[in-house]
Amino acid sequence: MTDGQHYDVVIIGTGAGGGTLGHRLATNGAKVLWLERGPFLPRERDNWQTEAVFVRGKYLAKELWYDRHGREFQPEVNYYVGGNTKFYGAALFRLRPEDFGELRHHGGISPAWPISYDDLEPYYTQAEHLYLVHGQHGEDPSEGHASAQYAHPPVSHEPRIQQLNDDLEKLGLHPFHLPIGVNLQEVEPGRAARASACIRCDRVDGFPCLLNAKSDSQVICVDPVLSRDNVTLVTGAQVQRLETDASGHSVTGVVTTLDDGTETRFTGDIVVVACGAVNSAALLLRSRQDRHPDGLANSSGVVGRHYMRHNNIALMTVSREPNPTLFQKTLAMNDWYLGSDDWDYPLGGIQMLGKSDDEEIRAQSPRWAGKISPDLPFEVLAHHAVDFWLCGEDLPQPDNRVTLDANDAIHLSIDEKNNVEGVKRLRHKLDGMLGKLGMHEHRLLDRSLYMYKSMPIGATAHQAGTVRFGRDRATSALDVNCKAHDLDNLYVVDTSFFPSIGAVNPSLTAIANALRVGDHLTERLG
Repeated sequence: MTDGQHYDVVIIGTGAGGGTLGHRLATNGAKVLWLERGPFLPRERDNWQTEAVFVRGKYLAKELWYDRHGREFQPEVNYYVGGNTKFYGAALFRLRPEDFGELRHHGGISPAWPISYDDLEPYYTQAEHLYLVHGQHGEDPSEGHASAQYAHPPVSHEPRIQQLNDDLEKLGLHPFHLPIGVNLQEVEPGRAARASACIRCDRVDGFPCLLNAKSDSQVICVDPVLSRDNVTLVTGAQVQRLETDASGHSVTGVVTTLDDGTETRFTGDIVVVACGAVNSAALLLRSRQDRHPDGLANSSGVVGRHYMRHNNIALMTVSREPNPTLFQKTLAMNDWYLGSDDWDYPLGGIQMLGKSDDEEIRAQSPRWAGKISPDLPFEVLAHHAVDFWLCGEDLPQPDNRVTLDANDAIHLSIDEKNNVEGVKRLRHKLDGMLGKLGMHEHRLLDRSLYMYKSMPIGATAHQAGTVRFGRDRATSALDVNCKAHDLDNLYVVDTSFFPSIGAVNPSLTAIANALRVGDHLTERLG
C-alpha cells in the first residue's frame, strides 16, 4: 500500500453534498481532496437517447445489490463526477417548515429535525443562487419564508402547460412554477443558442446534459475550482474502508483502490463521507474494527437503519389536444401536501415530469397493452402525452435498512407498503380531475420505465436517512453539525443525515446543509 498526500479535508464523493462542500471549502482556502469512484461522464450522443438512458440503462452502475430475501437487483445509482446529480431532474425544492417538526402521517410519525427551517433558510437561499435555480418565491402557499428572491426568474410555461396551470386555478388550486436548476444563458463560448436548445428539448429529467446546461454538482461546484492549487480530484478511486488511531477517536486513513489496482491510503485533518445514503452506510459498516465492532459512528446502532426513498408514482396522461411542449418540467402543486378536506394526513406533492417520447412508450407497450388504442401510433400518443410525478413521504422505519453480508455485499431491506396511502389518494385526486384538465378521463398510465422497470427497491434516486443526525447520541449517529458522535474528525454530508425526508426532492436540502457544514468546517480549520 502506498501513502498519498495529507490534506485539510478528504471528501469521499462529488455529488450534491460532497461536491458542494468541497466547493465551499476550496473557495475558503482549504486544501481539499475529492475521491470519486467513477470517471467524468462521457459527453456523447447517447446522453440524450431514451433507448440508451432508460431502456438499456447504459449509465447505471454495473453492480448488483440484494433485497431482504437475497434476490439481486440493479440499483438506480450512477458513479461519475457529480454523482447522481448528473441524472437528477434538477427540481430544487426547499422542505416545508412543517417538515422540520414532528408530523403525524396515516402510516406513523415523521420525526422532528434537531434544527429548524429558520436555521437552514439562509443556506437555502445561498444554495438556490449557487445552483442557478429559476423560480418565484411567493407562488406556492405551502412554502416557508425566503430571505431573498430567486436570482433567476421562473422558466415560463409553454402553451399546453400554461393551459393546465389555468385549468388548475379554475378548480381553486394553486399551481406554481417548479424551481429548477438550469442555465438558460451561454454555458460555453459561442454555444448560447445550443444551450437554450438543450433545456428546451426536455433532456433534463433523468438525462445527463450534453451541453452542461443543467445545474449538476460537476458543472456548478467541481469544475469551477479544479484549477486551484488547493484542490485535487482523484477519479476511479473506490474507498474500501476508513482506519482510525489506536484510541478509535480519529480517522487516520482513507484506504482506496485505484483503477489500476493499486491501494493507496489518503489522510486528512477532516474526513467527510458523501457517497450516497446506501454507500455511505455501507462504508461505515465495512470499516468495523476492534474499537468499533459494529462499524464506525455506530455506537447507537442506527447506521444503515431508517432508510427512506420517497413513495413516488410516475404517470402519463393523454391530452385531448396535442401537447407539443418541448420542456414540460415547469409546473408543480402542493395543495394537498399536508392534508385535504377529506383526509387529515399529508398526501404529498404533484409536479411535471420530462415528456414521454415514442421510444419510451414503445418500450413500455407490453405493460400498456389494452389500455391504449391499438391503432394509435406511438408517435401520435407521445404527441398527446402529459406527464406527472407524484411524491409522498416515506417514513423512517428502523428495519428499512442497509446491511452487509459475509462478503461485504450490500443488502437493502424495505417495506414497500410503508405509508403509501397518502400518495394513493394523491393519484386518486389527479385521476378525478383529468376531464376538467383537458385529458382523457381515467387514462393514467404508469411510466414504469422512468422508475427503472417498476422496481421500487431499485429506484434509489431519493435515498436518505441511514446515518441520521440528532442531539441524542443514543438515537443518532451524527451531531447537529453532521460530525460523528463517536469520532473527532468524521463528517457525513449527503442525504444520509436526514431524520425524515418530507415529500419534495431532497437535493436542495443536501446542498444547503453542505454549505452550512462548510461554514462550520471553515471555522474549525481556522
